[in-house]
Amino acid sequence: MRNRDLSFWIFLTPVLLGLVLVVIVPFIYGFIYSFTNWNGLTATSFLGFENYSKVLQDKGFLDSIWFTIKFSVASVLLLNFLGLGLAILVTRKIKSNNFLRTIFFMPNLIGGLILGFIWQFIFISVFADIGNLLAVEGLKGWLSTTTTGFWGLVILTCWQMAGYIMIIYIAYLQNIPGELLEAAEMDGANSFQKFRSVTFPLVAPAFTISMFLTLSTSFKIYDQNLSLTNGGPYNSTEMVAMNIVKTAFTSNEMAYGQAKAVIFFILVAAIAVTQVYYNKKREVDL
Repeated sequence: MRNRDLSFWIFLTPVLLGLVLVVIVPFIYGFIYSFTNWNGLTATSFLGFENYSKVLQDKGFLDSIWFTIKFSVASVLLLNFLGLGLAILVTRKIKSNNFLRTIFFMPNLIGGLILGFIWQFIFISVFADIGNLLAVEGLKGWLSTTTTGFWGLVILTCWQMAGYIMIIYIAYLQNIPGELLEAAEMDGANSFQKFRSVTFPLVAPAFTISMFLTLSTSFKIYDQNLSLTNGGPYNSTEMVAMNIVKTAFTSNEMAYGQAKAVIFFILVAAIAVTQVYYNKKREVDL
C-alpha cells in the first residue's frame, strides 16, 4: 500500500469516504446508542445492558431468529445445488448456452419488492386457479400458513439468486484443466466419478464464495419478506430484519432495535467467518 501512486489514492478515497460515513460511523454510533434509551432524536439516560437483557427475553425476536436460521439453511443448500447444476448445464457444448445464461441470470436484476409482489400473485391467484382446475387442495391458500409462507420465501429467493450463483460456478468450471478430465476418463471414470473426484474438489473455492454470499444474503432478507408475506400469518414468517425494523420504526424503540441489530450482526458474522474458515481448509489448489 505504501508504494501506490497518487492516482491510486485519488480513486480509492471516495470509496473509503463512503464506507466510513455510510457504514463504519453509523455502526459505531448505533452500538453506543444501544446502551441508552435513544428514541431516534435524543438519548437522555444510560441503561447499560438493559436493552440486551430485554432482547434475550423477547420471544418474538427469538422466534424470528429461529425462522431465519431454518430459512437460511434451506436457501443455502438449494441455491448452491441449483447454481452448480445450472452452471454444469450451460458449460456443456450446446448452441443455446449464452441464451440460457441470460435467462437464468435475469431474475437477479429484478428488485426484491417487485419479486415479492409477483410471487404473491402467483402463489395466491395462479396456484389457487390451478388447484381449482385440478382439484388439488394443497395448491389453495398458499401463504396463509407458516409452512407455505416459509417455502414461498425459499422459492422466491432461489428463483432470484440461482442465476447469480451460477455465474460464480461457471467461472471456476471453465478454469478446470481439460487434461485432468481426460486423464480421469482414460482411467475408466464415468461422469459421476469425474464430477466427484475431479470437478467438485476444484470448484471448492466457488463453493466457499457462493456459500458466504447466500448465507449472508439469506440472513439479511427484508424486502422479499415484506412484500411476500409481511411476516404473516401472526408474525410466524417474520424474519430478523423485519423484526428489527418494526421494533425501531413501528414501535419507535430505536435503542432496543439497535441492540437487536448488534446481536444480529454478531450472529451473522460468527456464522459467516466460521463457514469461510472451514471451507477454505478443504479447497484444492491447481
